[in-house]
Amino acid sequence: MEPLKIKQKIEDMIAYAYIVLAQFPKSEKHTLAAEIKKSMFRLLELVIACNKKYFKKTTMQELDVELDMLRSYVRLAVTLKFIPLKKYEIWAGYLTEIGKMIGGWMKSIRV
Repeated sequence: MEPLKIKQKIEDMIAYAYIVLAQFPKSEKHTLAAEIKKSMFRLLELVIACNKKYFKKTTMQELDVELDMLRSYVRLAVTLKFIPLKKYEIWAGYLTEIGKMIGGWMKSIRV
């Protein structure tokens, strides 16, 4: 079976995000940075669960909500100037692409 492209894309985003999160101020490493990490891993967990489940609708909705939460956290980090604008653009690109993949997946399971 071919590996999920969305799973690989999320793993790539996590790898990139770890580099960005390492540059957060020390005071934020256990607060906002930790929330962002938790959200990214929850996204990965939901993609894996959704791939394995027969009935995917509720898991897909949770996946969509988690992606929106992650987008909000990242935007907040930019607003607070913890992330430079250029790195935000790259990260936002990952999030947009993952969002498109989730949207396509949601359309494909609706009958």
